[in-house]
Amino acid sequence: MFRLDNKIAIITGGGSGIGKAIAQVFSRQGAGVHILDVDQAGAAGVVTDILKAGGIASFKKCDVADQLEVKKSVDDILNASAAIDILINNAGIAHIGNAENTAEPDFDRLLRVNVKGMYNCLHAVIPHMKEKGGVIINMASVAATVGIPDRFAYSMTKGAVVGMTLSVAKDYVHQHIRCNCISPGRVHTPFVDGFIAKNYPGREQEMFEKLSKTQPIGRMARPEEIACLALYLCSEEAAFVTGCDYPIDGGFTRLNN
Repeated sequence: MFRLDNKIAIITGGGSGIGKAIAQVFSRQGAGVHILDVDQAGAAGVVTDILKAGGIASFKKCDVADQLEVKKSVDDILNASAAIDILINNAGIAHIGNAENTAEPDFDRLLRVNVKGMYNCLHAVIPHMKEKGGVIINMASVAATVGIPDRFAYSMTKGAVVGMTLSVAKDYVHQHIRCNCISPGRVHTPFVDGFIAKNYPGREQEMFEKLSKTQPIGRMARPEEIACLALYLCSEEAAFVTGCDYPIDGGFTRLNN
């Protein structure tokens, strides 16, 4: 079950964190993996690990907010693979701030990466999926549906991701393109470690435990757990699933009172 043999997957932001875990899990399940990322060193390391394990992988340095870069990267992948079966729209950035103290450049930057970046990838890939179908996963967040302090711009962009997901699922259901989104709670990634180290020097362990306990289950998610949900949604076992937002949050959205 949950095999992706002979499938070609594009994973944006696959050089670290959740994207890295998805690339590794998909490769183990038989997919050819193509990573788009601005983090050349991180993505190249993921590709090297996959190749050493006997998988198929490549990396293209690409700013998803640049439509021409995205189109060129997709065209290059098509020239090498002749098909794109899966798009994992994972690349994104975070921001801390409310409506008053979020500066316009930060607001624009989040829109550019988190919203326009996803649009650019959808715009480039969907035409090549229409003939034989495909699967798209957009990475949203619990911040799209739950009020989280000081996440004004980030929450706004993730709400847009959920809206784009529903629209794509509706527009292309008859072309056999399935589109869903995943809404993680807190996930233990290098970003979290860097955020804590930057904002709470000397209190890293204390703050890690405090943030972990905001999930009723008592810990943060592991990137591999998000990757396994993505694997299911991209597999033939999920052939009846489209137009859905999947929280994976340790009970955060429903059990916090």
